[in-house]
Amino acid sequence: MNIPNMLTILRIILVPIYLCFFYSAKENHLLYAGIVFIMAGISDVLDGYIARKYNLTTKIGAVLDPLADKLMTFAVLISFTTAQLIPAWVLLVIGVKEALMIIGGFILYLLKEKKVLPSNKYGKIATVSFYTAILSIVFKFPSPNVTKLLILTTVILNILAFINYLVIYLSKDSKNYI
Repeated sequence: MNIPNMLTILRIILVPIYLCFFYSAKENHLLYAGIVFIMAGISDVLDGYIARKYNLTTKIGAVLDPLADKLMTFAVLISFTTAQLIPAWVLLVIGVKEALMIIGGFILYLLKEKKVLPSNKYGKIATVSFYTAILSIVFKFPSPNVTKLLILTTVILNILAFINYLVIYLSKDSKNYI
């Protein structure tokens, strides 16, 4: 097992840790959960950087990495929705997009000779936007109106990223796959 894969597994382990902090009765529980969320984001960036820089990409990493991302995304969306920190429609829209990505990825993996659709700039921009919106809530910065705009921007960017992935998924050009 290489370092990028270990970092991906760490991200999967961070999901229940995030949830434990988020739902704890401790003072500053949201801050602690936010710190775990930041750790997951940093490990995501690191694992991708290390895997590409040192040519340590693996098939298992290509499968586990998006799984780790989706698990944390769902954990954050569900916890923030249940705590009424974000509106339920955000969970619905991004949740449906993520569920369709999981189903599409699974179908692609089975039908395209165990190949996966790699992340691209649209997905990465949507992810950065998601982290920015969530952290603006955690740190109550800069203002509620800006946070609402960040959430709306995140939803729009996720929809655009999904459309981009869908176009690639439906294309016959196999060079788009790992």
